[in-house]
Order: sequence, then structure tokens, then C-alpha cells
Amino acid sequence: MRKTAILGIGQTKIDEHWDLSLREIGGNAAFAAMQDAGLEKVDSLFVGNMLSSTISGQNQLGTFFSDWIGLWGQEAVKVEAACASGAAALRSALMAVASGDIDSALVVGVEKMTDKAGRDVTSALATASDADYELEQGISFVGINALVMRRYMHEFGWKHEDFAPFSINAHANAMHNPFARLHQKINIKQFENSSMVATPINLMDASPTGDGAAAVVIVPADRVASVKGKPRITVAASASATDSIAVHSRKDPMFLSAAYTSSKKAYEMAGVTRDDIDVFELHDAFSIMAALSLEACGFAERGKGVRLGLENEISRNGRLPICTRGGLKARGHPVGATGVYQVVEIAQQLRGECGETQVDGAKIGMAQNIGGSGATILTHILKAE
Repeated sequence: MRKTAILGIGQTKIDEHWDLSLREIGGNAAFAAMQDAGLEKVDSLFVGNMLSSTISGQNQLGTFFSDWIGLWGQEAVKVEAACASGAAALRSALMAVASGDIDSALVVGVEKMTDKAGRDVTSALATASDADYELEQGISFVGINALVMRRYMHEFGWKHEDFAPFSINAHANAMHNPFARLHQKINIKQFENSSMVATPINLMDASPTGDGAAAVVIVPADRVASVKGKPRITVAASASATDSIAVHSRKDPMFLSAAYTSSKKAYEMAGVTRDDIDVFELHDAFSIMAALSLEACGFAERGKGVRLGLENEISRNGRLPICTRGGLKARGHPVGATGVYQVVEIAQQLRGECGETQVDGAKIGMAQNIGGSGATILTHILKAE
């Protein structure tokens, strides 16, 4: 298998883009990545998306976008894995390039979520759960996460306010990201007093959805060299794992076994350990997921992921900086695009392009994208060389 690298990156601001269509949002990110890569054409297009058929009434996104951006005649497919669709599309592209079947691939993660009423979006998101045993019982996606969080607090003795540092850190970092949806700092009082969504998850525990797209261009690593003092960004590892789609079917609902498995595979593939990771873009769709991800990936002991936030180890200057561009919580969570946003943001860190939230000396970064309530989890590790 050939070594692969990221040649170009692009993204759009996450917002309620009433004036932009699905094709324009995705196309803008694609054009930005192609321009950054210095390419006019690629061999294949991989689109990560979850909700286009239910929210936008549009399927066949591969051809939809290849037509719009001028890649006529090229291979183009849509990849769906719930909220992990972006990372799944990236992994498909990486395998195609690494195998030698193609020499370049464009990956676009895109989602337009604000064209429907909130209740319709909530229903659409719930399709990431088990339709027979979860969705059929009337529970929402946030409700499932709330049950997990309540049990976690009971088992390990944490209070709701103990989760506040995850959200406070994300909002502080998003202030310096022009592509982030939320540009407001928050404090512990605002965290505790925000509106309840599904006990114990309140508004400050949950990530906002929105319209957005991010894109990367993947090529063989030997086609990329350091340019203008910027390092080559190679993909050191790509790993995927699954768990039961229904949370109640898991051996331990409070442990993300798919995160454990995919991160373990990724560490081995990249030839690194958890201590080598300089920056981690985790999937903080809800604050409980931040804690569970840190534990499953080996950065904290079982039941102690919350402590990393309380001890300020997740900030830019901490032991393990996370969500340095705002994370899902403040950058926003256009579900099918999130996995690609995470990889773009790791690439920015390794390039040294993150300004006020730049992690000094960052050489190795990890991104982890979660589909459903931990049912599909992909982990990618990038290196600056």
C-alpha cells in the first residue's frame, strides 16, 4: 500500500445558509480544496453525507457534485455512516489512493440541515439509532445520550457542572475560528443555567447543527513536498470499527468499544502511542461523548475522562489539546461533514495555521468521528513531515 498525503484543504463557514443550496455549499469547499492543492481535476470524488435524501430530497450526491464542480466522467460516490459519514468517505478515498487504483481523490463532507423544521431534523437524526428497538420506542438521539450521561454520572459520582470545561474550552477556541458557527465565550454559570434539552443534557452540553462543507485532496505522499516552509501532511493511519447500533445491546453502554478498537488500530498503524498525540479533534456532539472518547482512546482511566477538563489538560497549552477550532460544540456539527472538518483542522494545526489556538510544536494529530451513539467510529492520525 502506498503512503498517502493531504495536498489541499478547504471549508465553508458553518451557519444557516438560506442563500446557498446544497450544491453551492459543497462546491465551495471542493473548489477551495482544489485551489489549495493546485489541481484542476482529480481521479475520483467521495462525498460524505447523511441527510440529503431526507432533508434536501437529493440522492446520488457523487454525480450531483461531480457535475457541479466539473469532474465529468470521473468516478463519484456518496458514502453514508450517520454522523461518521465524512470520515468514512475519507477512508474510502485513502484506500483507493493507497491501493494504487487512483492517483488523486477529492473528499467532500457536506450537510444542509436548516431547510427543515427542527422536529424534522430531530427525526432524521434519530435514524442513526436502531429503528426497531430505539427509534420505534419514541426516544430521540439526544435522549439516548442523556440516558448514557445520567448512568455515567451515577456510576462514577460526577455532577453535571463537572462537564462544563469541555464546552467552555470549545467556545473559547471557536472565537478564533472564522469558520465556526458560535463565536461567544461561555462560563460555568451560563453552562449550568442554560435550557434543558433532555435531562441531564442541556443546551450547553449539545452541539449545534448547521449547513456546512469541508474538503480535502488526497494523493500519494511522494507527490507532495514541503512548500514555503510548510510541512508535508501525511496520513499515518486510518482505522474503523463498529459496535452494536443499539446502546442497550452493548456489554458496557458507558464504554466506546469502537473508539477503543479503532484508536488501537490507528496507534499501531502509525507507529505511535497515545503519548505522542499533540492534538486531538474528538467528537464532542455531547459533552458526555468527549469524556467517553478520552477514556476509550487511553487518555484517561475509566470514569475519569471528566477530570482532564477540570484539571485544564484539554486547553491549547494543556497535556492534550482538544477541539482547538471549537469542536462540534462551537464550530458546529453539520453531521455528514463533521469528520472532514476535523481532518481539515488537524491539517491546519500541523501546518501551523491556527493563530491564537495554534498548539506549539504540533507534529502528530488525531481525529475521531463517531456515527450514531458510538456504533461506527473512525480514527485518523496525521503527521507533519
